[in-house]
Amino acid sequence: MSTLHPETPGATPRRRTPHWSAIGEATCVWGIWLLYGLYRAFGRLLFRVVMYPVVVYFWLAYPLARRSSMEYLARVEAATGAMGTQPTWRQSLRHLFSFGDTMLDKLLAIGGRYRFEHVSKEGGDVLLRQIASGRGGIIMTAHVGCLELCRAMANRLNGLRLTVLVHSAHAERFNRILARLDPDSMLQLYQIDDISPATALELSARVEAGEFVAIAGDRAPAHGGRAVRVPFLGQPARFPVGPYVLASLLKCPLYAMGCVREGRGHLIRFTELEHAVTLPRATREARLQALAATYARWLEDLVARSPYDWFNFYDFWADDPISIGRRDMQQPAQERDAKNPES
Repeated sequence: MSTLHPETPGATPRRRTPHWSAIGEATCVWGIWLLYGLYRAFGRLLFRVVMYPVVVYFWLAYPLARRSSMEYLARVEAATGAMGTQPTWRQSLRHLFSFGDTMLDKLLAIGGRYRFEHVSKEGGDVLLRQIASGRGGIIMTAHVGCLELCRAMANRLNGLRLTVLVHSAHAERFNRILARLDPDSMLQLYQIDDISPATALELSARVEAGEFVAIAGDRAPAHGGRAVRVPFLGQPARFPVGPYVLASLLKCPLYAMGCVREGRGHLIRFTELEHAVTLPRATREARLQALAATYARWLEDLVARSPYDWFNFYDFWADDPISIGRRDMQQPAQERDAKNPES
């Protein structure tokens, strides 16, 4: 199997692939509980033994995940040299195995069974200062590593209340899991498909009351959400502008938070991206572009620390039309592909 390399000028245009929101989740609630039960009954070693053939099947049966993994690994090696070798199918299998292993860590973190002495923190003082001020802020996250460890640590930090914005039915599904594993959690998952004026007012009240709002900054929204294209791992990629607009509306600091593997445990990294986000009308487009570029550089540094912790298994660098400061007129991916099956 050949490795996918970054595009070069004159290369054949990439085939259109579905938007991430049209792909759906490969896991379901019963599957999550099955994994958790295997670990509780037999320990991590047997869990990994059982998981390996499952990962091989998934790698063979889901070509989009396989292609996306191979392309990402090629890009991260070309841009950062973090892997130290040209990726092949072996590294791609390891990538998907890391995803399965992290699913277990997520459940252990939510249930309070993860060994938190194996978690180190970097830059946490910036968040502590904001907590002490009595106001909250916006925390940008990404689909990298084990974010549930960050959420679990929030329960252990006095004064930190966290609301996580998620899309569609993911909120209901994981709220059920969260309630079962940790009934006393201070974490709340908030379902959102778009930031309406009513949503902004509610989130503003939460931030004024000292809450922090976490929102993913690495997935451009479906159904015409606004996004900008900035360099990421050597190629322009689409990033949503929603977090920056929200931070501007709420007049609060903007942070980035990620959690990746380090040694036998994990490292949680906090960074203040912007203490006060302003979007003047005259320079709004350039400002959004600059903010997204800052986040993309932070994300690039994060995956360079632990390249197998990237869990966006779709065409992240897809050539969708980009709109800056306006609604994207692109049709939903599933409708577009249905009308152009051979494109």
